Amino acid sequence: MSGTGTPQIQQDELDALRRTVEQQRLKVAVVASRWHQEVMNGLIAGSQRFFEQVGVRDVTLLRAPGSFELPVIVSHAAARFDVVVALGVVIRGGTPHFEYVCTAATQGLSQVTLSSGTPVGFGLLTCDDEAQALDRAGLQGSKEDKGFEAAHAALAAAVEIAALNR
Repeated sequence: MSGTGTPQIQQDELDALRRTVEQQRLKVAVVASRWHQEVMNGLIAGSQRFFEQVGVRDVTLLRAPGSFELPVIVSHAAARFDVVVALGVVIRGGTPHFEYVCTAATQGLSQVTLSSGTPVGFGLLTCDDEAQALDRAGLQGSKEDKGFEAAHAALAAAVEIAALNR
């Protein structure tokens, strides 16, 4: 697991994010897969922690049956929300299913964000085993908090887009 190079959020960036949230009254959705509940609960909680930290009070949680279905639900959410965070986890098994789901979900989410122009935070964990997923889930004892990071990435992108459109 890397974690190396994860950007630290500086106070001035948090302040800018809070100002944007206050000024824009951004509508936010989190789309989360239902597979691997313990990991998903951690990812969802991490995204909620971030949004609370910057003053987003109203976050709509939508659930996808699995990670493969994330892109279609995110696509519909991107038409109705200013910021969307996609959260899921795929754990490698003994068949090529892992590669197919990871590739389809990643390409689908990329396509949605580019075609809609809506920032989509990428919180899809693609792990070799459950231990790796738990280590990234933002749970007590986890080394990383990918739900928090995906929420930050999506909102930071929204701030940059707003600055470009002024």
